[in-house]
Amino acid sequence: MSTEAKTSDDLTNESRAMIDDMFARCTENAPNFAVTQDCFKTSLLKTIDKYLAAASAEQPASADVNQFLEQIQADDLFLALACANGNERAWWEFDQQHRSYLERVARHLAKTEVDAQEVIDTVYVELYGTRVVDGERVSKFSTYSGRGSLRGWLRTVIWHSLVDLHRASHDEVSLDELTENVGEGMAHASFAEAAPGGEDEMIDHIAKERYRKATVAAIESAFASLDDHEKLLLLFYHVENLKLREIARLVENEGSPLRGWFQRKSQTRNENPAGRIHESTIMRWLEKSYARVLQLFRAELAETGKLTREEIEICMSLATQDLAGNNLFRNLSTT
Repeated sequence: MSTEAKTSDDLTNESRAMIDDMFARCTENAPNFAVTQDCFKTSLLKTIDKYLAAASAEQPASADVNQFLEQIQADDLFLALACANGNERAWWEFDQQHRSYLERVARHLAKTEVDAQEVIDTVYVELYGTRVVDGERVSKFSTYSGRGSLRGWLRTVIWHSLVDLHRASHDEVSLDELTENVGEGMAHASFAEAAPGGEDEMIDHIAKERYRKATVAAIESAFASLDDHEKLLLLFYHVENLKLREIARLVENEGSPLRGWFQRKSQTRNENPAGRIHESTIMRWLEKSYARVLQLFRAELAETGKLTREEIEICMSLATQDLAGNNLFRNLSTT
């Protein structure tokens, strides 16, 4: 039995009722966040286990649990869980409520404006999440427990990022992180390998070479098949090395080739196309582009290459062995 399950079993009816009431109030306040009751309850049970149950050999008393739950910043936790799940409405609310606070804190703590902007970019990437573990995107928001305000927690996140700044000279998602983003590491366009020696190695090399060629062709086709706005996003971010905030400012520019696409998307969602674009929005667009590359890559291997599922996995494995630099993006031209 898991720790969370045991903790849940040990909760009194009063504590369960408190959690249900907290969830109901949060859902009433933010009905569009799409946080499930199980997700909300699991987060609280983990927090109870970490800060109450783990502190003593005995189960925490009911009164202690109830007092602990009363101190939880439920609405902040609800927002954090929704953002961790990638909910669009939650991210919009986060930008509206906390963006200016992040900027003020970063400028107050950082030595220079450049450092402040670096930290803001880095924090947004961490909050949205660029790593994929067991098929799930890992967001920094998942570490927020509701103990203390969300803004207090954000201040700590910013401070830690500033401390680490000297070890991280930029905030862009690296190509290695790109491979984690799509979950399989398909973002490679050529593969360096030592010359084979011996008959067995030669046979193995010939077999791999067949899959290597299929992998390269599928990657090239996938990038070539992207829509223009997807190509531009990847070009801006990975070739021209623009930061998230710089891409956002480009989108706000009336002359930007991405502007028209964004206005159409905004109209379909009843959003204000003239409003400010935030880093989290660019991060979501990039993730959708990565997912589209992966989809096209797999489809090309299956439909054109006529590869089986097992063979496709071999190609996915080959794609993680080496990095080809700028060759990866040679089919991203929008002209």
